[in-house]
Amino acid sequence: MARVTVEDCVLKVPNRFELVLLAGHRARGISAGAPLTVARDNDKNPVVALREIADETIPVKNLRDNLVGSLQHHVERDEPVEDDMPRLMAGHEAGLDGMNSEAYADSMSDLAAELDAALGGEDEGDEE
Repeated sequence: MARVTVEDCVLKVPNRFELVLLAGHRARGISAGAPLTVARDNDKNPVVALREIADETIPVKNLRDNLVGSLQHHVERDEPVEDDMPRLMAGHEAGLDGMNSEAYADSMSDLAAELDAALGGEDEGDEE
């Protein structure tokens, strides 16, 4: 049998890039043990795949569907990450609701004094 050329197959699959993908996919299937639909005639798997496409012994639509299915990867959907900021802010605001502005100011100044003492510095406003 004469060598298969791309021109024989382009009549069946007009896009040459798609033809290469389909023939490659079919050749890998043949390598994996898929049954042949044409005689091998001592040809290699890519040539057999091209001959199958040219002779229309394997439906191109089925081959295309199998190719697309093999290339699709099921992406695990990540569980939605709960944004903790609104919950934390709500808790902080709830804590402030029970505290008046004087108490809040006192707690902040106490915190500043503790921080200043921990750092070993003096408060600039206390210089006399």
